[in-house]
Amino acid sequence: MLTAENLSIGYQQKNQQKIIAKGIDLAIKEGTLTAVIGKNGIGKSTLLRTLSKVQKPLEGEIFINQKNSKAYQHKELATTISLVLTERLPESQLTVFELIALGRQPYTNWIDSLSKKDFEKIHWAIKETSLETLQHNRCSELSDGQMQRVLIARALTQDTEIIILDEPTAHLDMHQTIAIFELLKKLTSATKKTILISTHEINLATKMCDKLIVLSENKIYTGTTAELIKEKAFENLFSSEVVEFNNTLQQFVINSQSF
Repeated sequence: MLTAENLSIGYQQKNQQKIIAKGIDLAIKEGTLTAVIGKNGIGKSTLLRTLSKVQKPLEGEIFINQKNSKAYQHKELATTISLVLTERLPESQLTVFELIALGRQPYTNWIDSLSKKDFEKIHWAIKETSLETLQHNRCSELSDGQMQRVLIARALTQDTEIIILDEPTAHLDMHQTIAIFELLKKLTSATKKTILISTHEINLATKMCDKLIVLSENKIYTGTTAELIKEKAFENLFSSEVVEFNNTLQQFVINSQSF
């Protein structure tokens, strides 16, 4: 569904390249929930922005459905990949329904009128994200957790094969965070959509995601949690004596010897 070959990511600064990570090879299958994990500043958001063509790769190729992403025109890409970034939306008086309906823009005509099919997709997304009771509320009235569900619903309304979310649980409490992970897991199972997220919630990701992409200083690992444990991908993820990865529990725990 989504692959990368010898990918280098980063930024072009005047006449110089700032490489964040290089030599990335990925293959993300259809209908899976995949998480990109790693410490702050390692390149998680940059990778997602590059895979979704928000920014250009410094080197390498990206393929979507075995087609080079460079060959995608804007409208075709908008009907293939939907993207939810971490930037907060500007204040507006839009209702939940109206914001979710914006996901149909790649399909509407020049006067942006909604067809019967558009309304069906909107109502389906609202139902899938359990937003029926909030659909007429103004977005300014929502909590962070509710707003995150609205943005996921907008991505669902866009009806793309691939959904990419950058830190979908940022600023959420534990209950809301788990609820979002459960929702994403349910969506991959029910809709067969491919969902790729970046997250700091590593312990949840190791339990709930089908595959993980681990960005570390010297190497990039991909695989299931069990496969990555065998590769010792988690052992040096953080250069800290405070936490350590427990292979039995399959999660990071506090190192009792540090206190």
